[in-house]
Amino acid sequence: MTTHQYDERLHHLLRTAAHVFAEQGYHATSMRDLSKATGMSLAGMYYYVRCKDELLYQIQERCFMGVLEGAQTALESGTDPGDSIDRLIRHHVTFFTEHMSEMKVLSHEADSLTQERQESIDSLKKQYVTLLADLIGDAQGEGAKADKRVATYALVGMMNWIYTWYDPKGEIEPDQLAEQFSEVFLHGILTATTSAIPNGG
Repeated sequence: MTTHQYDERLHHLLRTAAHVFAEQGYHATSMRDLSKATGMSLAGMYYYVRCKDELLYQIQERCFMGVLEGAQTALESGTDPGDSIDRLIRHHVTFFTEHMSEMKVLSHEADSLTQERQESIDSLKKQYVTLLADLIGDAQGEGAKADKRVATYALVGMMNWIYTWYDPKGEIEPDQLAEQFSEVFLHGILTATTSAIPNGG
């Protein structure tokens, strides 16, 4: 079996398993369910993973590595902290619009891994959050009104929860969604002529 064939089959297994986990939940899914969904034999799946926990781990690891490495690549072209944040938001949103099932699995099955594997995933999460927090801190400068940790988690939450409502086949294209998220986070929703949100009716 060639490396290309191996990667292709593993990719199929991980993407299909992510879809099934997202639809019916990790704990409610058996390896036989996944065998039926993927069209792979149990022996074929066990060639790639030793157990369901390892399968969930590989889904999460591959997804986090993809978004982290992509973010690092996107930042190489950043001209200043604000531009870098814009590039990171655009990468994050477009990446996850292409991986909606993985997003749901990351959110709903965050605590389903065994301890050692959970710690490994938490380390990747920390790297990404730290990267974003440092960018936001650089962009804010001294005397910023918002705590950079609050701003960081607000942005991560805004981006990560799109799977609950966003339809990639709907009216808003993924790149348009990414552009609007960047605009909202970096510039807010009030127009230049609006000084405050009106009180009352």
